[in-house]
Amino acid sequence: MNICTTLVALAAISVFFQQAVAAGPLNVLFVAVDDMRNDAGCYGHPQAMTPNIDRLAKMGVRFDRAYCQQALCNPSRASLLCGQRPDTLGVWNLTKGLRDADPNVVTLPQLFKQNGYVTQGIGKIFHNWRTADQGDPQSWSVPAVLHYARHDDDLPMTDGELPADAATAPRCMCLDVPDNAYFDGRIAEHAVDALQARGKDKRPFFLAVGFWKPHLPFNPPAKYWNMYDRNQISMPEHPQPTQDVPDIALHDNREIMRAAGKDGLSDAEIRELRHGYLAGISFLDAQLGKVLDELERQDLTKNTVIVFWSDHGFHLGENSLWCKTSNFERDARIPLIVAVPGSTKAGAATSSLVELVDLYPTLTELCALPAPDGLDGTSLVPILNHSTATVKQAAFTQHPRPAYYQDHPEIMGVSVRTSRYRYTEWRHFDTGVVTARELYDHQIDPDETKNVAADASGETLTSVRKLIQKQFPDGGWRDKKSNDAR
Repeated sequence: MNICTTLVALAAISVFFQQAVAAGPLNVLFVAVDDMRNDAGCYGHPQAMTPNIDRLAKMGVRFDRAYCQQALCNPSRASLLCGQRPDTLGVWNLTKGLRDADPNVVTLPQLFKQNGYVTQGIGKIFHNWRTADQGDPQSWSVPAVLHYARHDDDLPMTDGELPADAATAPRCMCLDVPDNAYFDGRIAEHAVDALQARGKDKRPFFLAVGFWKPHLPFNPPAKYWNMYDRNQISMPEHPQPTQDVPDIALHDNREIMRAAGKDGLSDAEIRELRHGYLAGISFLDAQLGKVLDELERQDLTKNTVIVFWSDHGFHLGENSLWCKTSNFERDARIPLIVAVPGSTKAGAATSSLVELVDLYPTLTELCALPAPDGLDGTSLVPILNHSTATVKQAAFTQHPRPAYYQDHPEIMGVSVRTSRYRYTEWRHFDTGVVTARELYDHQIDPDETKNVAADASGETLTSVRKLIQKQFPDGGWRDKKSNDAR
């Protein structure tokens, strides 16, 4: 950013803060979703029907190149909520709690709580299972609800006998039941109640609403399945593995394939699974609409920052992959919208590279709170003021192998995304020795169908390696903070 752009951005921030101080502290509505990818700037998939997410995008700035730090919910959420990268925390799996990593860490909602905010968690914000902290009670002013269970526990709850199930594919269910038969419907109801309470209480609030969808199982109520004609749902464009990809970049697709038959998935099952994913997105979109409606009814939009984010992306059969736990673009790229009241940039979209770890410093700056030391992210306020602004050269994602390890990883995959390339190195966890490389040129291959690391020019490899070495210095992880990764 040049000096003129910097001065303009600072002037805009100064005016914004003067207005904010005059109006009182800003509230935060912090909306999380699970396993929603950003597919070419779309929310989950180009065919997804998302009128309420679209509505929110018109209220804020849409970040079309936003990336998670790891494509797995616990490390991704711990990273965002602590403002630290997975390597800083030493959290790369599902079982290690963030307080196990750092008992003194101040989470994002905890910081707001320490500064006089009422903080409330509804639904899945922190990791929902297997961690000892069970949703980090220290972060909330009131006990969290609907936050700690397995996704497979999200079974329909209704009076009387359940209707027939119209689904046949693995891990799918299609029942004609009301929204509140499932977690997300009840989460929306709790969020509406919370906003009604906050409307009567003049204290500033940080309300975190975490929807469980579109994560498996694909079981939204039938009316959301009925929004789509299955015959019109596209199949994966590139179902075969990426050409020249190292085996270690792939995984066993266990979330889906553990329920598939011995012959794998049929074309009909693949189409139904993709149908269920779209239906899940529309289901959570409808619940988001209920929350936004109540925010408006309580006249809170005028002084509430709204953030909408997903913890990571998702594969739907592309490049032979299902679900997450890779360093590919579809797992790393996520939807992100930030709406600031009174902004003149409402409805803008930006192609600037950003990361989930940037949300912590962004919200502390927007709400004029003192940020703790040791944050790894960069405030996105310059981009919120000027959608063409740039705050970083690259975004970084990583994932271990085995993807779900028991003791500590054998290999760590580290990946850098620039405006043109994705470059990934797979390094031995103890020694840092590089065992495989990947390079994808998004200018000509946005679907990452061919690994061109072996054919790339030395200049290209040197430039991307320089970025990745700066973020992930050569050497093993065993000498880093919290090297016991359990």
